[in-house]
Amino acid sequence: MKLIIAGATGFVATEVLRQAIENPAVTSLIALARRETACPENAGENATKFTSVVCNDFSNYSEDVKKQLAGANACIWLIAVTPSKAGTMPFNEVRKICLDYTDYGIAAMAPIAAKPFRFMYCSGVNGERDQTKKPWLMADMALMRGKTEQNVLDFAAASNGTVEASTAKPGMISGPDVPWTQAIAKTIISTVVGLPRVEVSEIAAAMITAVVGGFEKDTYLNEDLVRIGRKVLDNETGSV
Repeated sequence: MKLIIAGATGFVATEVLRQAIENPAVTSLIALARRETACPENAGENATKFTSVVCNDFSNYSEDVKKQLAGANACIWLIAVTPSKAGTMPFNEVRKICLDYTDYGIAAMAPIAAKPFRFMYCSGVNGERDQTKKPWLMADMALMRGKTEQNVLDFAAASNGTVEASTAKPGMISGPDVPWTQAIAKTIISTVVGLPRVEVSEIAAAMITAVVGGFEKDTYLNEDLVRIGRKVLDNETGSV
């Protein structure tokens, strides 16, 4: 399988790359980002299947970038603005990165990809697809994420089976490399707001499993990501 990780330099993407490079089903791993992406430190002899692809404009893919993405079997889309950063940026810029880039991405990849092409969009637990609703928490962000989810699913539905799509909706994502101050803040926010939690290793394992083995549903809720990710990780460590 040729797998694209879009937004390859981020927190979740780093763990996805680390796990994917060791997955025998992944024979070609494309790290797509605005800047060069380092090969995972654990790559070893698998480093030969890793390629960093730099895309300067996610609204206009160059022919060289398309050539390197051609023939991909799947993409895990992780290009986004985190909620904490969204408040420091003009919302039209947030929307361009989170929604427009996703629309451009699936449209650019689908014609040059292997068939069927699996596209997994990583959203958030509060993404609201019903645009008539007004979520109480970060309403604009929630509605924008929900619209992006729906756009991805609608694109696949109109593809006559050439594109298969699904959405991951994690809650608060934790990990061993998160600074202790951020970890405490995340715990407090998760408790106060009532957000479910998932470890970064779990969401990475779940998304890789989904694109490699096929989607079991078009929406993976936080509990699905924990369930699938934990099962994969426990099997790898021999836990019962």
